[in-house]
Amino acid sequence: MAEESTGGSVLIVDDEKGVRDSLQLVLEYEGYSVLKAAAGEEGLDKVEAEEPHVILLDVKMPGLDGIEVLERLRPNESGRTVVMISGHADIATAVDATRKGAFDFLEKPLDQEKVLLTVRNAMNRARLERQNLLLRDQVEERYTMIAESAAMQEVLTALEQVAATEARVLITGENGTGKELVARRLHALSPRSTRPFVPVNCAAIPRDLIESELFGHVRGAFTGATANKAGKFELASGGTLFLDEVGDMSLSAQAKVLRALEEGTIERVGGNTPIRVDVRVIAATNKDLEAAIAGGAFRQDLLYRLRVVPLPIPPLRKRPEDILPLCEHFLAYYCAVEKRSPVRLSPEAAGRLTGYAWPGNVRELRNAMERLTIMNQAEEIGLDGVERVLDPEAVIAAGAGTAGPALPAAMEGLAEALHRSGELSDFRDEAERIFLLKVLNDHDWNVKAAAEAMGIQRSNLYRKLDKYGIERGDRLPE
Repeated sequence: MAEESTGGSVLIVDDEKGVRDSLQLVLEYEGYSVLKAAAGEEGLDKVEAEEPHVILLDVKMPGLDGIEVLERLRPNESGRTVVMISGHADIATAVDATRKGAFDFLEKPLDQEKVLLTVRNAMNRARLERQNLLLRDQVEERYTMIAESAAMQEVLTALEQVAATEARVLITGENGTGKELVARRLHALSPRSTRPFVPVNCAAIPRDLIESELFGHVRGAFTGATANKAGKFELASGGTLFLDEVGDMSLSAQAKVLRALEEGTIERVGGNTPIRVDVRVIAATNKDLEAAIAGGAFRQDLLYRLRVVPLPIPPLRKRPEDILPLCEHFLAYYCAVEKRSPVRLSPEAAGRLTGYAWPGNVRELRNAMERLTIMNQAEEIGLDGVERVLDPEAVIAAGAGTAGPALPAAMEGLAEALHRSGELSDFRDEAERIFLLKVLNDHDWNVKAAAEAMGIQRSNLYRKLDKYGIERGDRLPE
């Protein structure tokens, strides 16, 4: 790739040599790095090879004309910043180019001051686009969902089915299972994805302030309310409101949320003017809301409104196939954050992580991988390093949710499998085979009970037994 000046890079695509040379002279004097192409096809090749910040594109050229090149560049999808140039400009052409994503339109003969002003504005736009793309990539990386287990594949399937609808979703699961991640994924796949996603942790807000946080307040509504303030419902209008730990909400706030869901309007605390809001509500809880209803702590009618589509998230101990992929994902992420070379897990470390119960679920695993990245400077993380970040009381991640005995002979088999091939995929297969055997043995080969304990369908379990050649009565090595 050509070296880029501090001013940014500009590609000139024009079949007139005089135009290319004169633009090059002006732009290089202003500190821009300039690339040139004499035809549309050549211009497309240079865009792919050099990724210039701004493209100055002539409309009338032999072969591919400028409008055809613009269509292939797809500025509206790719974020590329394109300025069209024409000596035969007309309103229809300008409108067509703008509709297809052109940033601006310059007429020949070119005015030097107008060219520099347009390129400067286009460069600012290009930089903003690139920053936004980088931020989106970082957010996407941060909120990636790892789902190799059958249990999480089912969650993803249900998520994708409901995301495109306006249906309210109630996400349930233990602390740390990734309920907010699922909510963000629902929003990202929905028609509301370009509008706000506003999370509210109902458990973290004092009960006497939750209504103000959700619905806003007017000046003088209570001590300290010195100005009008919009609430989360208003801030999320057009987008998604995520009510995390909704089971901790006060009964008074529940009544107002119910009204907002039924009528599509809210009133600020201390006010009496209805405010119309358009929000999709996604809620989450780690509590048993049916038990809370029986105890008078939660409204049954609100539960019905929130739980149009229930989406339970299984704990990590019931989807052990996801443990190593999650470890690898977070290790890679934190290595990138810390700007250090990638690290790998030793076979013994991988076996220990796979056999750990993860009582704090994915949140605990993520924190452990961050600590490992920071505290271990070697290229390979060994068993000793892993032991320092795990709770010694949480030993085996049994599918039934019980600890169970350690599996020393099985762990040796895992290490041998990895050493034989050097492929982590072989290690995963061996780990899954051992896990299946353990859960089946724990349930006396009751396939239905074992499948339920693992959070998978019986048909899926039978496929796995066939894959690994497991037969009824097979036992783990002593």
